[in-house]
Amino acid sequence: MAREYQIHRKAATHASGIDYRKELNDEQYAAVSSPEGRALVIAGAGSGKTRTLTYRVAWLLDQGVEARNILLLTFTNKAAREMIGRVRDLVTQDTSDLWAGTFHSIGSRILRRHAEEIGYTRSLTILDRDDQKSMIQSIIGKRDSKEDKKRFPKADVLASVFSLVVNTGQSLEDIIAERYDYFEEWFEEIEAVRVAYIAKKQQTNCMDFDDLLVKTVELLRNREDLLALYRKKFRHILVDEFQDTNQVQCALIELLEGDKNSLMVVGDDAQSIYSWRGANMKNILAFPQQERACRTYAIETNYRSVPEILDLSNQAIRANTERFDKNLRAERTGGVMKPAMVVVEDPTMQAAFVGQRILELQDEGIGLEEIAILYRAHFQSLEVQMELTLRGIPFAITSGLRFFEQAHIKDISAFLRFVTNRRDEVAFKRMVELLPGIGGTSSVKMWNAWWKTGWAEKEHPPEKFSALFAEIKPPKKAEADWQQVGYILDETLRGDGFARPADMIYSVLEGMYDDYLQATFDNYESRRSDIEKLMEFANGFDDIQLFLEQMSLLSNTDVDPNAPQEQEEQAKVTLSSIHQSKGLEWKVVFLIWLAEGQFPNGRVLESDDNAMLEEERRLFYVAITRAKDQLYMLYPMINPKSYSGDIMQQPSRFLNDFPASMVEEWQVGNHWSDEDAPF
Repeated sequence: MAREYQIHRKAATHASGIDYRKELNDEQYAAVSSPEGRALVIAGAGSGKTRTLTYRVAWLLDQGVEARNILLLTFTNKAAREMIGRVRDLVTQDTSDLWAGTFHSIGSRILRRHAEEIGYTRSLTILDRDDQKSMIQSIIGKRDSKEDKKRFPKADVLASVFSLVVNTGQSLEDIIAERYDYFEEWFEEIEAVRVAYIAKKQQTNCMDFDDLLVKTVELLRNREDLLALYRKKFRHILVDEFQDTNQVQCALIELLEGDKNSLMVVGDDAQSIYSWRGANMKNILAFPQQERACRTYAIETNYRSVPEILDLSNQAIRANTERFDKNLRAERTGGVMKPAMVVVEDPTMQAAFVGQRILELQDEGIGLEEIAILYRAHFQSLEVQMELTLRGIPFAITSGLRFFEQAHIKDISAFLRFVTNRRDEVAFKRMVELLPGIGGTSSVKMWNAWWKTGWAEKEHPPEKFSALFAEIKPPKKAEADWQQVGYILDETLRGDGFARPADMIYSVLEGMYDDYLQATFDNYESRRSDIEKLMEFANGFDDIQLFLEQMSLLSNTDVDPNAPQEQEEQAKVTLSSIHQSKGLEWKVVFLIWLAEGQFPNGRVLESDDNAMLEEERRLFYVAITRAKDQLYMLYPMINPKSYSGDIMQQPSRFLNDFPASMVEEWQVGNHWSDEDAPF
């Protein structure tokens, strides 16, 4: 047995010259100067988490720890670059040997060094999402099945399903039952595709992003010598956003930690909002209870929000039972107002209030870039987008495309455009290319066949589209769907004219597009909600031409190519889902649609799952802690529906989690006539 001999390096204490006591508050200093071993740092919202991690790295270097013995794991490369950049500005030591990056990038780095050990070569290819879809699609194309009664899921959806299997540790059967129950009839074929996909990746020397974690864990579990090598290398492991780790990431951390290495994990259980993509909050809750002794530090001084907002957030999150007990304290003095509880009549008035108040805030000197509008789901931003557009308020959307620019909204509008303008070649091709087996070449042939019928040039629609479509032969795979399209378009006609726009959308959605959504998109429910929202909007129109004109005007957001560069870079209000807003902050935040079934989400309420409800409350907590100076929480009393009539809404249960004295209630009146209403 080889004799172990240690080199002891003597480094000057605080060689960087940093006065840690001066630069950090007491809570941050306690965490940064933590002795070797296991440490959990609960860093509340706005408490300086990044600063704490940065100074921890600097502290280790100042204590003589070599950069090559430090591993910093983050969730984004941007976060890793930011932290290391700050460290370089702080210390005099060379940090080039420090390993810092996302879990996936660190896994890739390890795997490329030892690819041969798991049947790959060092020239292995990392598949991006498009590559992954292409490989899965090639497998789907070879499957032997009878004529599909319903659409088989597309490659993009299957990629998401397979990823959940990896990141949650659940079986494919459980994933489908819990999240994709409309695919249960396809379970055996989906499993066959998954097995073939795994084999294909190995055969072609390729890995997808999930493999970068799974294969790294497998390598270290199966090769004790390599595990010992990396444990010896990474004497100090630091993990950012630990509340967002999944089971595979947690397994990798535990393997590298071993029994002796120092491990500091930093996170906030109150901001754990990603269970839908595999994150497991139990990782952070159970961390102090594991066998190795653990020091726990709480950083509770908040530098972001005024006390009125922070006190409300503290009270709101206390309704959750699964959490660490902490109480954020505001470093700032009192603000100009309490958080506003704004009760409005309906979504139109909600949007009008937001638009008018933004212009008032701008007049008060608050820049548009310092204002955000947050919501639970992207479709909830529709009325606000229209209001801001009509008022000329520039805005940027981080939660996705502008409402009318989204693919599924454009798909629906293609049907309506073609019905009303039978010469619209673009709309016709978009419509038919939704059908299985129809691509660019086939759609051109079908368009030419449609033109030959003579109905493209007639001013009035045919009595029945289905009779004319029977004369046009699509590819065999699309025959049944093509026939169905004819029947759907028949339903859009009423006598010598057209059905109401909302009824036309309903016919397209229920006639075929719902099946297409399920098979094509992994966020099916969100996209269906968008279309239902489009129906609500359409319910305000009787004339299809006026409706399509309004859609076109609201989606026409192209930047003028002749406009000066500085105009393109003008300040904009931010529209964002709460999930996308995590880690960001604004002086003013409008939180809209705080009604039962909207936020918390209706599916969560129907599930009667307390864990899911508590995650919704954490999402509410994340939203309100984005605000620095002013917070407006809006609740529309009425939700107009296309087919079921107006629905009286109850305020979100989250508004009962704090005393009424913590907010100022605003009653908003309507001072316009119906003719003056913005839409």
